Amino acid sequence: MVKKKKVSTCVFISGNGTNLKKIFKNSKNKNFPIKIDLVISNNAKAKGIIFAKKNNIKVKCIKYINQKSFEKNSLILLKKNNIKLICLAGFMKILSSKFITQFKYKILNIHPSLLPKYKGLNTHMRVIKNKEKFSGCTVHFVNKKLDSGKIILQKKIKIQKKDTHKSLNKKILKLEYIAYSLAIKRIFKN
Repeated sequence: MVKKKKVSTCVFISGNGTNLKKIFKNSKNKNFPIKIDLVISNNAKAKGIIFAKKNNIKVKCIKYINQKSFEKNSLILLKKNNIKLICLAGFMKILSSKFITQFKYKILNIHPSLLPKYKGLNTHMRVIKNKEKFSGCTVHFVNKKLDSGKIILQKKIKIQKKDTHKSLNKKILKLEYIAYSLAIKRIFKN
C-alpha cells in the first residue's frame, strides 16, 4: 500500500494559536491530509509561537511594518519551505489580492460567524446586539474580498438568552476546533 504524502502547510497566527494546536494535533493522525511545516506570526508575543517551538515546528516572526514588506518576506519563506497550503488561524491582518492570487484556492480562513453575515471584527458583539437566534463559524477559501471566499464548511449553534459576547466567543471557539480540521479533510477528499 502506498503511503499518501501529507501536504506541506503553513499556519499564520497573531495570538494564542488555539486553532493551530487543534490542527497540529489532528495532523498527527496518519489519515489527516496535511502536516504543519511552518508557522508565521506578525506578533512576536503571540502565545502560539511557544506551542509551535515546543512541537518542533519552524516559526518565523515577521514584524508588520507594512503589508508589502510582510507579504514579501512571507512569500520567500513559503517558497523556501515548499508550502502548498496556508491556514489563517486568528491572523489579524488582511492579505493583498496580489498575495492571494499566488495561492488561489490554497489559503483557508476561519471566521466566527455564519458568513455571509457579520464579516470583519467584533462579530459576537454584533450578533448579541442584533438578538440573533443562531451563530457559528465558517471555514472558507480566502479571496480578494474580506470574509467572502467560497465556503467550505459551517458549524452552527443556538444562542441562549443568557449568552453574552464573551460566552458566545467561548462556544464558537470550541466549534472552530472541530470545523477547521473537518474543512481541511473535506478539501482533500475531492
